[in-house]
Amino acid sequence: MQHTPRKRFGQNFLVDSQTVADIIHALHPRREDVMVEIGPGLGALTRPLLQSLEHLHVVEIDRDIVKRLRDEFSAKRLTIHEGDALEFDFSSLGESLRVVGNLPYNISTPLLFHLSRFAAHIRDMHFMLQKEVVARMVAQPSTSDYGRLSVMLQCRFEMEQLFIVSPECFRPPPKVESAVVRMIPLKKPLVEASQEKLFAEIVSAAFSQRRKTLRNTLRDHLTAEDYLKLGIDSNLRAENLSIAQYVAITNHLNGIRLD
Repeated sequence: MQHTPRKRFGQNFLVDSQTVADIIHALHPRREDVMVEIGPGLGALTRPLLQSLEHLHVVEIDRDIVKRLRDEFSAKRLTIHEGDALEFDFSSLGESLRVVGNLPYNISTPLLFHLSRFAAHIRDMHFMLQKEVVARMVAQPSTSDYGRLSVMLQCRFEMEQLFIVSPECFRPPPKVESAVVRMIPLKKPLVEASQEKLFAEIVSAAFSQRRKTLRNTLRDHLTAEDYLKLGIDSNLRAENLSIAQYVAITNHLNGIRLD
């Protein structure tokens, strides 16, 4: 039965066998792995994964695809969590979770932030994403791609772009290139849990107006004296600060609030 890709779900189905093989090779799944696939679609990754895994979890929002999966796969091998991945509790699947998926471009950033909440339960993640998004994820300071997404993810994950995937590898082909990225949670997050909210607030404010200096974007947070204590030039822009410097700002402000 033919399935018509739905725009509202951002469906671009992977159909290239070599790309599938490359992703499986990067994953190197072992039989006992606890793995969840986000958006299995027509099963391009699901089938080869089940050849290696004892069991696989999938999260799928499209009811028609859910029905197709139930018709094709045994419930003993495949557990289908029907619903929105943005609302799914990934911690419910246990520890040392491996996450994989061809993520819909229209929800990729909020989904990455949602998954970050479960970093303590995750062993690694491998995603197909828009190439430009992956470039922002792995970007270094003082580059045009470095931004809020870079800082918020790199404070929790070690990330690596693995390879580029052309539009012709999908049905329907997207208008942009894609890339596969590997994300591994840091053994110790750079930001303490109690300071995550403040850290996010600082980073968001700093990048709210990229062309303006920190003196302007963080005027509600830092004084001239604070910049001196931190050893940070207030004439710099958000993209010029390292993650360690954002952490230092957070620790400094948290210390002031505790005094």
